[in-house]
Amino acid sequence: MWRDFVSVYKQTVLGPLWYLIQPVLTTLMFTVVFGRIANLSSDGLPHFVFYLAGTVVWTYFATCLTKNSNTFVQNAALFGKVYFPRLTVPISILISNAVTFAIQLALLVVVVVWFNLHGTSIRPNYAVALTPLLLVILASLGTGLGLIVSAATVKYRDLQQLVAFAVQLFMYATPVIYPASMVGPRYRLLIQANPLTPVVEGFRYAFLGVGTVSAGTLAYSGAFAAVVLLIGVIIFSRVERTFVDLA
Repeated sequence: MWRDFVSVYKQTVLGPLWYLIQPVLTTLMFTVVFGRIANLSSDGLPHFVFYLAGTVVWTYFATCLTKNSNTFVQNAALFGKVYFPRLTVPISILISNAVTFAIQLALLVVVVVWFNLHGTSIRPNYAVALTPLLLVILASLGTGLGLIVSAATVKYRDLQQLVAFAVQLFMYATPVIYPASMVGPRYRLLIQANPLTPVVEGFRYAFLGVGTVSAGTLAYSGAFAAVVLLIGVIIFSRVERTFVDLA
């Protein structure tokens, strides 16, 4: 876990500051392109804090998915030399990503306080207590999908090239750069079927006071993520037995 956390920005000028700079730069780009130029709705919130909340959530999910999808390929030499529980690697990725999430969440809290001090009313509420649940759903979904892709890449290495592209496309099917409230009836069912929608909306509702979420939609997301994680672990466990022969 420590290796995953430290090695990302090792031997860089700014070091760990990149954990803060990256979401800030991404949010600024979203603010200019989608907030100013495209003029997309932000549910009445300042665009910067709206996009920052979505970026923090999406980054955690996307990182869990992409890093876990490379588990077998990146650790082939290690797996071939010594035996240890292979699920240790995905678990370490979850923990290191959770540390990153905590850092970026602290940044979001600071930004919310700053906007409140400068006259913008942003009201976090009791739903903040659901943050651990939302994090578990994100981790389960990202890890489950990552394990499935990782097992498939043992035979089909070109899937590695598709993951990053698919993650980018999936972001536009998730209310990260727009609120679910602005989606018209024609596409509302499609957006609601996305298990990440309740998580992103729930996170915004908890920390910003706006968002379209309910107990039923969160239960759907949780159940969907649990099934995906279970499938991912089963497939991963089967592939690890023959991975050395196929690598």
